[in-house]
Amino acid sequence: MKPNSANWKWAAAGLLSLAAVTPLRADTASDSSPEISQLKKQIEELDQKIRILERNREIDRDVASDAAKNAPRLSIGQDGVSFSSSDSNFVAQLHAVIQADSRTYFKDGGNNGNDGFLLRRARPIFSGTVYHRFDFMFIPDFGGSAPQIQDAYVNFRFFPELQLQAGKFKAPVGLEQLQAEQNGLFNERSLVTDLVPNRDLGVELRGDLFDGRITYAAGIFNGTPDYSSSTTNSSFSDFKSYDGRVFFQPWRNSTTDALRGLGFGLGGNYQADHPNANAGTGLTPGYTTDGQQKFFTYKSGVTGDGPLWRLSPQAYYYYGPFGLMAEYAISDQTVAAAGGTPVALHNTAWEINGSWVLTGDDASYNGVTPLHPFDPLNGHWGAFQIGARYAELSVDPNAFTADGGALADNARYASGAKAWGLTLNWYLNKDVRINLGYSHTTFSGYGGSSPNGANAAAQSENVLFTRMQLAF
Repeated sequence: MKPNSANWKWAAAGLLSLAAVTPLRADTASDSSPEISQLKKQIEELDQKIRILERNREIDRDVASDAAKNAPRLSIGQDGVSFSSSDSNFVAQLHAVIQADSRTYFKDGGNNGNDGFLLRRARPIFSGTVYHRFDFMFIPDFGGSAPQIQDAYVNFRFFPELQLQAGKFKAPVGLEQLQAEQNGLFNERSLVTDLVPNRDLGVELRGDLFDGRITYAAGIFNGTPDYSSSTTNSSFSDFKSYDGRVFFQPWRNSTTDALRGLGFGLGGNYQADHPNANAGTGLTPGYTTDGQQKFFTYKSGVTGDGPLWRLSPQAYYYYGPFGLMAEYAISDQTVAAAGGTPVALHNTAWEINGSWVLTGDDASYNGVTPLHPFDPLNGHWGAFQIGARYAELSVDPNAFTADGGALADNARYASGAKAWGLTLNWYLNKDVRINLGYSHTTFSGYGGSSPNGANAAAQSENVLFTRMQLAF
C-alpha cells in the first residue's frame, strides 16, 4: 500500500517540533552535532518522499480524468435511457409508448361497436446516431391484433438544412397525421386523417431552413400499403407516390410570445394507379370513425385506374395555455369497377380543434409538460387540459351512382360523416397522462332500410374513451 502523504507531513512536522523543543547541552547544540545532522537528514528524506507522493497523486488524478473523459456515458431520466460514447459519435436511446384504452359505445339499436379494453399501442422505441451524422429509428408495435413494424429508417444529416431519409416512416403530408401518437389532443385522429397517407416505404429529402422557420420534405414512396388496399404483390413502378410538404413558422424564434406559436403549410402527393394482374387496387381500405368503425369502403373488384392526388392545407397556433389546429384535405382519384368506365371522384374532409390548459401550463404541438408534476404531498397535481373538435368527411356521390355500375354500396355504407368530440386530459408529469373523451358521429347518404348491426353507418356513433398512457 502506498504511503499517505498526509502521514508523512505529520511525521515531518513532529520531528521538526521535537528538534525545536528538545533541550540540548551547549557542547552539543552546534549545527554540526550528530543529532542535528541526523535529524536534518531524516527531514530531507521525508520531504523528498512527500514530493514523490504528491507527484504520483497528480499523475493518478490525470489518469482518472482521462479515463472519465473516454468512458461511455449512461443517462436515465424522464427522457428515457441514453447510451453514448465519450465523443458523442455513437448514441443509442431507449424510449417507449404504452397506451391502455377503453371504448364504451352507447348502443341505441344496432351499432356494431364492441365495448372493452384494448392495448392501443405498445411500442419500444430504439433510436440513435452513428458516426455523428447517421441517425436511425426502429419502432415495433405490440399493440393491436398482431405485432408489426411501425417505423424503421436511417437519416443522413449532411446539415440541418439537408437530410436524406430512407426506410419506413410517415409520409410528409398531413399535419395531424405527422403529430406523434402520444401528443394528440384526442385518443384517435379526426376524419381528415382518413384522406391523407400514413406510413410508407420510400426515400425522402428533408431539412430545416433559417433556424427552423421553414421545414420542407419531398420524397418518393411505394404508395402502399397504408393508404392502398392490401395486395399480393405491390409493384413499385405501378404505385410510386410523390409526396411533399412545406411548413412555415416565421416567428418561431421571436421574442413576441403571441407570434411564436404560429405555423402553417401545405402537404400533398401524386401517384398514378394502373391495375394489372400483379398489382393491387390502389384504393383505401376504408374510412373509419373516431370509434374506429368503418363507414365507407369500395366494392370488391373496384380498382384505382388513373391519377390520384391529394392536397392538405394546414395550420396551428399555440399561445400560452391556448391551442388551435385546423386542416383540410382533398383526395381526387380515378377509379373503375370491373369492366366499367373510369370515374374521377372528389373526396374532401376538414377538421378544427381547440384546447385550453386549465392549470396555466403552455400548450404545444408536442403536448403539455406540467410546470408542477404530480406530487399531492406538496400540493401539486400536474396539468389539466380540455379540448373540443369538429370534423367532416364527404365522399363523392358518384361513388354510389357512377355509370357502368356503382363503386360503393350505399345500402351498407355512408357518403358522409360529421363528428364532434370533447376531451379532458390530465398530465401527471411529462411521461404519464390520463385521458377521458367523448365523440358523437352522424352519417349521411346511407340508403339502408333499417339499422343493421353489421353497418356502422346505420345509426349515429356515440363512444366514450379512456386512456392511461406512459410515454418516455
